[in-house]
Amino acid sequence: MRHLMSPLDFSVEELDALFDLANDIEKNPKKYEHACEGLKLATCFYEPSTRTRLSFEAAMLNLGGKVLGFSDANSSSAAKGESVSDTIRVISCYADICAMRHPKEGAPMVAASKSGIPVINAGDGGHQHPTQTLTDLLTIRSMKGRLGNFTIGLCGDLKFGRTVHSLINALMRYEGIHFVFISPEELKIPDYITEKLKEAGITYEEVISLEDVMPKLDLLYMTRVQRERFFNEEDYVRLKDFYILTVDKMEKAKEDMLVLHPLPRVNEIAVEVDDDPRAAYFKQAQYGVYVRMALILTLLEIEVA
Repeated sequence: MRHLMSPLDFSVEELDALFDLANDIEKNPKKYEHACEGLKLATCFYEPSTRTRLSFEAAMLNLGGKVLGFSDANSSSAAKGESVSDTIRVISCYADICAMRHPKEGAPMVAASKSGIPVINAGDGGHQHPTQTLTDLLTIRSMKGRLGNFTIGLCGDLKFGRTVHSLINALMRYEGIHFVFISPEELKIPDYITEKLKEAGITYEEVISLEDVMPKLDLLYMTRVQRERFFNEEDYVRLKDFYILTVDKMEKAKEDMLVLHPLPRVNEIAVEVDDDPRAAYFKQAQYGVYVRMALILTLLEIEVA
């Protein structure tokens, strides 16, 4: 039995196979609509979520399966003090696979160690968000035609952003990646990540100005400043609108640059940018369903002829 805790749990070759399957699902949805008939996905979300939880549920429903679960820790036995270990042991009696989001780093790993069914980490604290990373990689590969040999700017909350940390770790395995980290000093990329990049001989730069680096980017990955990761409201209010991507700033970008965003968006991308063909974030959300469908099939070892 296999779990997904980190994007690095899959080799580059396994990721290629997963993305090939996701692309086939995109092209031939009817072929897969009964693949998980009679099977159930449990969504155990101890933190609020819209896209991740609903895309998991949509993925299982699209495969002909069913879903059950909870969307808030207060609506589960966690409110009574039940441990993650006990919860997953019980869930294993009811479902065939589980997607878990938890505010504590490592909680899905603890669950996986006690589980009788495959567990997917749907986000743990500021640590990992592997299925968002799989979504990002599929989006880049599908729209750019490659994974590697590009310059990617990551902008906004690079300190707490688990999507950013996961994506960097995943992209480090591909050739020819140059990272541009765009953030205020208070939200800069953690040292442990830049140390890993140095050790691997991967080039990067840290800047504060988004405008200055726009012309060199092949991809721009925007993130929101996350209120829930701040210890005080003052710091959040001071930094929340530090970067706003506007139509004027997009004029400085390459004609084929893609703008990605894990969503939800707050103020960091002006709504006028949505009409730009380079704005790929809603398409990115759609790819999230395809890649989660492919992941469910892979972990359940279901092959569709």
